[in-house]
Amino acid sequence: MPILSTRIEDELREGPEISPELDQLMRNARKASDFLKALSHENRLLLLCLLAERERSVTELENILSLRQPTVSQQLARLRLDDLVTTRRDGKTIYYSLANDDVRRVISVIYSIYCEPAAASEK
Repeated sequence: MPILSTRIEDELREGPEISPELDQLMRNARKASDFLKALSHENRLLLLCLLAERERSVTELENILSLRQPTVSQQLARLRLDDLVTTRRDGKTIYYSLANDDVRRVISVIYSIYCEPAAASEK
């Protein structure tokens, strides 16, 4: 099943003129690349997996991952900068959650490929 439309495929063969569709594809590729870079760090990926389940506090994330607070906060700051997580403050406690369903969908696919018990036992 092709990923690119036949129109974009034709444009790629025809030469240097870039249509609005190809220009949009290129901009979207940049966004996807930035998204994948954010996921490429083990701790950030673990944080996103935990947040895919439910909203969690920084302290809860530290305890689950057995990481120091500065490490967790640094990775959460990167995820926040990349618009992958959002925050909510309740008194002194900051809670993190996934920013949108697109993030949840990607994390779900990654989890199903690499982490589900049935898939892991087959590899």
